[in-house]
Parts: sequence; structure tokens; C-alpha cells
Amino acid sequence: MQADLDRIVDDALAAFAAAADAPRLEQEKARFTGKSGTLTAMLKSLGSLEPDARREAGAAINLAKARIEEALQARREAIANAALEARLAQETVDVTLPGRGRARGTLHPVMRTLHRVEAIFRSIGFDVADGPEIETDWHNFTALNNPENHPARSMQDTFYVEGEDSAGLPLLLRTHTSPMQVRYARSHTPPIRVIAPGRTYRVDSDATHSPMFHQVEGLWIDEHISFAHLKGVYTDFLRRFFETDELQVRFRPSFFPFTEPSAEVDMAFTRGPLKGRWLEISGAGQVHPTVIRNFGLDPERWIGFAFGSGLERLTMLRYGVGDLRQFFENDLRFLQQFRD
Repeated sequence: MQADLDRIVDDALAAFAAAADAPRLEQEKARFTGKSGTLTAMLKSLGSLEPDARREAGAAINLAKARIEEALQARREAIANAALEARLAQETVDVTLPGRGRARGTLHPVMRTLHRVEAIFRSIGFDVADGPEIETDWHNFTALNNPENHPARSMQDTFYVEGEDSAGLPLLLRTHTSPMQVRYARSHTPPIRVIAPGRTYRVDSDATHSPMFHQVEGLWIDEHISFAHLKGVYTDFLRRFFETDELQVRFRPSFFPFTEPSAEVDMAFTRGPLKGRWLEISGAGQVHPTVIRNFGLDPERWIGFAFGSGLERLTMLRYGVGDLRQFFENDLRFLQQFRD
């Protein structure tokens, strides 16, 4: 039996040494010590021997098994070390090479505009307010003198949200940031000077419109605020935003449910590629008495103006961008132009 055991051990050692990888090594192991392995079969045959012979043969088989397992473990470690060395050689890094570095990020151009608008209005005493993008129908429409079934609502058709608020009012994605004027005015005592920048949503999409866009609304409520104040504030804002006094600004009569009288604000550069071309830049007007009441204020005492401007429109004019959709395509070739 000892001769057979020596032959099995020699065969196992040779097979392990020839195994080039771990899967092959485990296959060879099964030939000798697996359920149907050669050494396992010899262990199973011990039951037919006499007790003394069984004891002697069992000791010899266990010694052979220990030699095989020792050789198996050594080969496992050798294969694992070789694989690690190969991986390290493949993934080696030349520490003498210049570092690749990480490109410095930058603000999105629309966010640049938002921050610039905030800074300009803060400098003349306006607060900046932020609020929910999911609004109630009352704050978004009714409180702004835009009651249910009013034809002006069709101009701001939007994305409606399932469910209702705690008062049972329907919910929707806000179509402008004007609801923040209502929320702010109802929680603050006049005089009120505030702008409300943020994301808004409407079912609209083309080269100059997006289903999601950014807007800034402005509100000034006091006892003696006139249309002249609106013209002065907004004209000064445009000249500071575009960093030039060579701008023409006009207020063209229009209609908005929440202001009376109302105006479209147009702007024209006096030089450059847009010289002499009038561009609509904002909607504005004196706050409607009904809206003043919905603020919780007395329209006989308090008066003021409001305006709303698209931040994408301002950004397009400031940087000469011709298609609004480029702001949301996440093309780094476009966005990297705005890096400081």
C-alpha cells in the first residue's frame, strides 16, 4: 500500500505544479482528494481491513493526504501571488509623470445670471425669497386675480400633480414665481421689496422656450409707489446687468390679470449685432387691487409694482446664445465657454 500512496502523492505534486491557474488547480485537487478521488477511495476501503491493519493503513493514508494538502496550499499561494504580481505590473503608475489633475468646475450660465440678478437687487435693498415648486392652485392662479376658468390660464397651462393640499386645494408645478410674492407679502409687514428667483414649469418647448425654465419676479409695495418707480428700477437693473448705459428701454401697454395698468418691457442695444432690434425682456405693471387684498393688505393705502423676467432670456442676450435648449443639453463643449 505504501508504494501506491507514494505514487499518488508524486502524481498529485506533479499535477499541482503543472496547473497554470486556480480553476485548473482545483480540478486536479478533486482527482486526488475529492469525493471520487483516488485517495478518498482508499480511505473508503479501510472498512474491509482487520482492526490492526486498518489502523496502520489509515495512518499512512492520512500522512499522504497531509502531504497532498500541504502541496495544494503552497501551489494556491504561488498562483495567487503570481496573479497579484501580474496585476501590479499591469496597473503600475509612473509617479514621475505629471499629474493629470481634475478640471475645475464652474457655475452653469443660468446660475451665473441668477446670482448676478440677486446681487443687483440686494444692492438696492430688495430681499430674496424662495419657495415651493409644487404650488396650490390658489397661490399660483386665484390669489393673482386669475380665477378658475379665466381665459388667461390657458396661456400658462402646466403640469398638474395628483392629490390636494391640506385645505383640499389642487396642486401643480408653479408656472411662475409670482406665488412667492403672495406668500412673502402675507408673512411680512409693508413696505415690501422682494425678488423671487427660481424654477418654473409650462407645457412649452422650442428654440426659445423650455418646459422647465427659470424666472425672477420682483415686488415693491409701499404707500407711494408709482409706475415711474418701476421704470426707474427696471431700467437701472438692465443697464447694470448688461454693464452698459447704451440701452433703450420702452414700456408697451399689455394685459396681465395681476397688474393694472400692465406693460411689456422691451429693450434695444444701441450697438453690436442686436443694434436697434427691440426684444421683449419682461412683463410688469402696478399690482392689481384684488391682488393687494389677497396679500392681506388694504389697496386704498398700499400700492406697488411687480415684474417678471425669464433668466434664460437674460442669459441668452448677455452671452449671445441663440438656442435656449443648449443650456440643458449638458454638452461640456458649450458649458466650458463660461468657465472663469
